[in-house]
Amino acid sequence: MASHFPACYVQLPPETEHRRAPFYLAAEEYIAEVLPTDNYLFSWQLNPTVVMGRNQVAHQEVNLDFCRAEGIDVVRRKSGGGAIFADWRNIMWSLVTGAGAVEPLFADYAENVASALCQLGAEVEVSGRNDIVLKGGGKICGNAFYHLPNRNIVHGTMLYDTDPRRMELALHPDVSKLQSKGVKSVRSRVALLKDFLPFGVEELRSRLRTLLCDRTIELDVEAVKNIEAIEQGYYDPIYLFGQNDRSDLSREARIEDCGSLALHFSLRGTLVEEIRLTGDFFETGHAQEAFSAAFRGIAFTPQELQKAIEAHHPERAIRNLSPEDLLACVLGEDLKR
Repeated sequence: MASHFPACYVQLPPETEHRRAPFYLAAEEYIAEVLPTDNYLFSWQLNPTVVMGRNQVAHQEVNLDFCRAEGIDVVRRKSGGGAIFADWRNIMWSLVTGAGAVEPLFADYAENVASALCQLGAEVEVSGRNDIVLKGGGKICGNAFYHLPNRNIVHGTMLYDTDPRRMELALHPDVSKLQSKGVKSVRSRVALLKDFLPFGVEELRSRLRTLLCDRTIELDVEAVKNIEAIEQGYYDPIYLFGQNDRSDLSREARIEDCGSLALHFSLRGTLVEEIRLTGDFFETGHAQEAFSAAFRGIAFTPQELQKAIEAHHPERAIRNLSPEDLLACVLGEDLKR
C-alpha cells in the first residue's frame, strides 16, 4: 500500500483555535464528506478536556464531578478505544483518507508520525495497538480510528506536557461500585516529549506539519459554519451520556423511624432512565412520582444526585426520611445509625 504521507494540511481559520473538541471532531466529518478524495491532516489543541471512546460508559471512566468542579470539558468521540485527558500542552492530530483497509492505514499513520518525531530528536517507536512510545519509556501518543462512507479517519493525542494531577483525577471515577456494560480504558504509563525535545509545543506542532505535509488547503468561513452545524450533535445528552446498554442497580437501607427503603435504578449509560421504590416505609405523598421527577434524566454521579435531592426534595414524600439519609442511601453509604 502506498503511504498516505506527505498529506495535504487543512488550515482552519485562526479564530477556530482552542475551540471545544466537538468542533474539531465535526471538522473531521466535514472534510470526509465535502472535500475531494485525498489524504488530509490537521492539528488542534484543547483547553482541559476528557474525550471518551465511542462505547464507553461515562461514570466508569471519568470522575464527572471532579471535571465539573475543575472546569474540565467531557465529550465523546465516534472512534473506539479508551478515554484520554488533553489540554493545551497536547497536540491532537486528525488524518482523513479515502476508503481502504484500516490496519495498514493505522500502521502507516503511526509509523510516519514516529519517524517524524525521531527526526526531531525524540527516540520513539510504534508499539502495541499502534501507540507511539519512547524507547524504553512510556506512551506519548495514543491513536484511534473509525469509518465514514468511503472515508477513514485516524486521530491521535500527542503528549508534550500535561497537568498530571488533573489527568490522574479526571480519569479515575469515584463511583467505583457502579457496574455497567462498556469498554474499559487501559491505563498506560505515559512520558512527556518536553523532556526530550529542545523546543516548545507550538514549535513541535509547526515542525511536524512541515515533515508530514507538502501542500495546504484553507477552509473558509462558510466551511466553519457547516462544521458548527455538525458539531451540535456531539452535545446531545443522549449521545454523550446515554447511548450505552441499559443496566440496573439497587440501593437499600434500613433507616431508623423511617423503615426499609430500596431504590432500583435503571440506567442508560450514565443517565437515570427510571427509578422504582420498594420497602416498608410510609408515604406522606406520592413517593414514586416524586422520586421519578427528581432523578429521571440526570447523570448518576454523587454531585448530580445531591443536586437533584436539594432541588426536588423527594424525601418529603416518605415519612421520617431526611435528605441526608436519602443521599447516603443513593450513594450506597452506611447510614451508621
